Amino acid sequence: MSNDTLQPGFIEPTQLNAITQAMAGLNQQQLTWLSGYTAGLAAGQANGTAPVLDHNSHSAQFTILYGSQTGNAKGVANAFGERAKAQGINAKVVSMADYKPRQLKAETHLAVIVSTHGEGDAPDDAVEFHEFVASKKAPKTPNLKYSVLGLGDTSYEFFCQTAKDFDTRLAALGAPAVFERVDCDVDYDAAATAWCDAVIAKIKDDFSQQASSVQPTFAANAPVVATSQYDKKNPFTATLSESIKITGRDSVKDIRHVEISLADSGMQYQVGDALGVYFTNSDDVVNRILETLKLDASTEVSTQGESVTLDVALREKCELTLSYPTFVSKLAEATQDDKLLALLEDKKALRDYIADRQIVDIIIDNPVAVTAQQLVDALRPLTARLYSIASSQTEVEDEVHLTVAHVAYDAHGFAHQGGASGFLSTRLEEGDNVKVYVEPNPHFRLPNDPNTPIIMVGPGTGIAPFRAFMQERDAQGAEGKNWLFFGNPNFTQDFLYQTEWQGYKKSGLLTNITLAFSRDQAEKIYVQHRLLEQGAEVYAWLQEGAHFYVCGDAMHMAKDVENALLEIYQVHGKQSADEAKQSLLALRKAKRYQKDVY
Repeated sequence: MSNDTLQPGFIEPTQLNAITQAMAGLNQQQLTWLSGYTAGLAAGQANGTAPVLDHNSHSAQFTILYGSQTGNAKGVANAFGERAKAQGINAKVVSMADYKPRQLKAETHLAVIVSTHGEGDAPDDAVEFHEFVASKKAPKTPNLKYSVLGLGDTSYEFFCQTAKDFDTRLAALGAPAVFERVDCDVDYDAAATAWCDAVIAKIKDDFSQQASSVQPTFAANAPVVATSQYDKKNPFTATLSESIKITGRDSVKDIRHVEISLADSGMQYQVGDALGVYFTNSDDVVNRILETLKLDASTEVSTQGESVTLDVALREKCELTLSYPTFVSKLAEATQDDKLLALLEDKKALRDYIADRQIVDIIIDNPVAVTAQQLVDALRPLTARLYSIASSQTEVEDEVHLTVAHVAYDAHGFAHQGGASGFLSTRLEEGDNVKVYVEPNPHFRLPNDPNTPIIMVGPGTGIAPFRAFMQERDAQGAEGKNWLFFGNPNFTQDFLYQTEWQGYKKSGLLTNITLAFSRDQAEKIYVQHRLLEQGAEVYAWLQEGAHFYVCGDAMHMAKDVENALLEIYQVHGKQSADEAKQSLLALRKAKRYQKDVY
């Protein structure tokens, strides 16, 4: 339609130009607000009244902060943000890694969603904010309304400890909790959703005046842009292409190189991401449970909102590998068994008991009289296992590679396997289906500048993402220096992807490779020892701007490596212990110190 044919009521070109200039630079949230304000103006003109813009009514801000190690807390936070916006609440979702701690004093409404890993440790992206809130620098916040959601695993002693820390400190700073903290176990969906709804109900009135003045025209039904149609709740049915043992015949470890076809899925991943793998439990474990409890496999049970046979529930729906205290407590509650009730009285003894037992072992030890439904109710839903991706899509295209340590051992009179590792290593044949999804890991990425040097520390299967890093840098033609620290028990048996690393070294892509084979000499040597030995050069690389990456065991290795880094700063940087900690914090804030630990 040409300008000279515009009908009355349409915007004139000069008006459109003025509006366009005024809107330039507005973000999505501001545009949403503006759409509601203009709708209010139109309504006011229709009834002969002019709406008054009350700036104070728009001062409330709901900030949803998340700290996430594997992406679960981030997913809950994003979903919470959408639910809040749909209710007319001025909400924004922010990673703790991107949040300026001193902004806390200006907040009016705050939700903290945070996971815990290791021995009660904050996730990497939450470390700085966690330390700030616990410090004397944290401001008093009497006008801040808050609530905390913790994601954790009751298998660990320090269950949801980081969430508890935040809750305790925010209360100590004077902030009133609008809803009590909720600590979620591995199956967190229902509890997290209920918490979100409860918090929204508590704070909605604080935003009601704002909502009445600002009626978003699209926030409630705005589509969420997804990178793939496949995710944790809708995995892709992929195909196993290959599962090959890559440790030697005499190795103490059974480590597999696994290749999975993503053909026809359209799935995309970046180096540093993880692959979520769903699995089924072994026939042997299911049969042992049925026989021990004298239950009929064909009995109908209800689980996760559907009715299935007990056999299907145990094979496909329930966690039978990882043990956890809540299984014992629920089974004891259902049966009132004296032995189980006595076990619950001493938490430390209970944890010691389940430490080397799978669910099937606990059941064999305690063959209680229980119904099929009571058993299923006591069990956790089966959850996917996350594996660091060991390939770059620029090289392998519609495939994804994993490096899997097959957990296999004899205990309590019979052979045991890990749930997912046994599935991928022995129970799945080439050509069989496996349900998978990509779990993005934005806090474990190669530098944007391919000329930036990188240091990679990845003992054992921790080498997986660094294989992907090298494939990606090779495809990029990156000129940045690359240094790998790798460790395992024996050189001849356990040098994973040896020929590939030797090829990268020969081509010049891999500048340095430093190895730590712990059992090849009388004194055990690990990657942290090699870091200290090479401390002067490691420090020089860091001064040149190198990014430092760690992948592997969080409980021991990652902490030992961090202590080695601190010592390097003290010895070669001539820093005090406090200065070294600040240097490491600065490295983390600059996203130059990244960890993928488990």
